[in-house]
Amino acid sequence: MPLTVAQLSESDLLERIFPRLRTGIPWQECVVVGPGDDAAVLAVADGRVVVSIDTQVQDMDFRLQWPSGYHTTGFDVGWKAAAQNLSDINAMGGRATSLAVSLTLPGSTDVQWVEDLADGLNAAIRQLGADGCSVIGGDIGAGAQIAVTAAVTGSLEGRKPVLRSGAQPGDVVVLAGTVGRAAAGLALLESTHEYSSLQAEHLNLVQNQCCPLPPLAAGPAAAEAGSTAMLDISDGLVKDAQRLASASGVRIDFDPEVLSSLAEPLRSAADLLGIDPMEWVLGGGEDHGLLATVNPIVMPLPGFTAVGSVKAGSKGVTIGSQSPANVGWDHFAD
Repeated sequence: MPLTVAQLSESDLLERIFPRLRTGIPWQECVVVGPGDDAAVLAVADGRVVVSIDTQVQDMDFRLQWPSGYHTTGFDVGWKAAAQNLSDINAMGGRATSLAVSLTLPGSTDVQWVEDLADGLNAAIRQLGADGCSVIGGDIGAGAQIAVTAAVTGSLEGRKPVLRSGAQPGDVVVLAGTVGRAAAGLALLESTHEYSSLQAEHLNLVQNQCCPLPPLAAGPAAAEAGSTAMLDISDGLVKDAQRLASASGVRIDFDPEVLSSLAEPLRSAADLLGIDPMEWVLGGGEDHGLLATVNPIVMPLPGFTAVGSVKAGSKGVTIGSQSPANVGWDHFAD
């Protein structure tokens, strides 16, 4: 029988986790005191700290087993916990410096699943390029469902933070990373099409949902180039663009031809499920790409694609000057 969390003490479980979080990740100079005390201590060379936090809850943010037959691994959940937090720091134009993780676990949880979660956190930090980030500690508690909360800090490295509120009429709207792929992957997981029978291109979409790929080099690059506004696309292109437009008091107008080109790689999965792929492009979240606005003089901006423009007038989002029907994800909507 697999070893479960209930069969170990908290100290025993931590001893299995923390070595996995350190493998291949050099200890950063900013960490004065790491795991082992009541709190970590960080040195803040910039004098400012960027902070964000995200939570994943079983049966709300992920399922242990999906209708398609796919079983969510601890690695998936660990990777995603790191990726969505690293992306928030990226969206401010910063680089992550530390990550603290809190786990709520039922006693029946396999220890191997928790060890895999630690491996997923570690792999995401290394493979996504968050070289300056260390896991500095966390907490473990018991509960009825698995919940993973990660808090991240970051450094602006002397730059101004890039807020949502600085977009100016005449700016170019640019995108780094992908949109729609994670939503397509989610739809495949929720479908009755057996995961084991999916084509390779569909399996890649599932991977985008389980282990998203935020473009971590793009945030600091956009900040260096003088990006006027920026945010992480976590709840859908339209909804997050509306947040940027509202904060800046402008209208974001997307180019319909560019959006159509973003939908095309999703067409095979969309045909399989009988869905318009544009729904995923406009309303799908969790790719954790970046939406930014920049002055035209900095274009082309490496790593970004121009997807629209900033207009004066009533704040909101349009596509070819027409209002979109899809408004994206809301955590508390029916």
